[in-house]
Amino acid sequence: MNRRRGRWSSVVLYAVLTVFGLLFLIPFVWILSTSLKGNEQIFTIPPEWIPSRFRWENYAEVFRRMPVLLYLKNSVIVTVLQMIGIVGSSSLVAYAFAILRWPGRNMLFGVLLATMMLPMQVTMIPVFVLFKQFGWLDTFKPLVVPAFLGGGAFNIFLLRQFFLGIPREIADAARIDGCSEFRIYWNIMIPLAKPALATVAIMTFMFSWNDFLGPLIYLSEKEKSTLALGLSMFVGQQTNEWALLMASSLLMLIPMIAIFFFFQKYIIQGFTMTGIKG
Repeated sequence: MNRRRGRWSSVVLYAVLTVFGLLFLIPFVWILSTSLKGNEQIFTIPPEWIPSRFRWENYAEVFRRMPVLLYLKNSVIVTVLQMIGIVGSSSLVAYAFAILRWPGRNMLFGVLLATMMLPMQVTMIPVFVLFKQFGWLDTFKPLVVPAFLGGGAFNIFLLRQFFLGIPREIADAARIDGCSEFRIYWNIMIPLAKPALATVAIMTFMFSWNDFLGPLIYLSEKEKSTLALGLSMFVGQQTNEWALLMASSLLMLIPMIAIFFFFQKYIIQGFTMTGIKG
């Protein structure tokens, strides 16, 4: 009886999750459907979910009106460099907070966590003035260089908690064998922390790929625009071309959906294996 009750509970649970999953798919399906329609079909009542004729030429028109490949190249450059910088620097800082013993470690870590309560709007103007003094405006440097300077408080916190879950005896044994701290970090801790590093890398990709405010503030030349910034300019120019707007939006969404679909297990694994300790 208990086994049958558990089986029916699982069936009901999966049915409810399936219904909610289909509901969350509705906006994406509507974007895809609208991108393949003509403007005369978009506002028909009742709505046509399946176009009478698939207008694949809408995507070709987007490429004709907007330098998609140039914006895509700029986005890839900024995103990849941010991923490398954030994963590398945040893992180094997290290793220092979790494994090394030094005076004032816990106090400084508390200060680091306190920075998470500062909204970006508070530091936006001072940081802009600083980058202007450096002569970095209208370059990728303001978007890339900060990624190599610590990697962000949340990423450091996430990786520190993961490192704390690794037995300290492993690092102590390596020191006895004569390993340097960097070798312990690179050859022992980094391979063990792959799930957490993958989580940080994926979250960095999602944030950097969708980042609109950063490129808007620091980039002025159209040729240096990222895909998010270029798409916003395209939206401003094509307010009545809804099919083209949906097509361009879908081009922006496809990499995000693919990354999340193929690597979601690493995100879940990274969070579930990160203990709240110390």
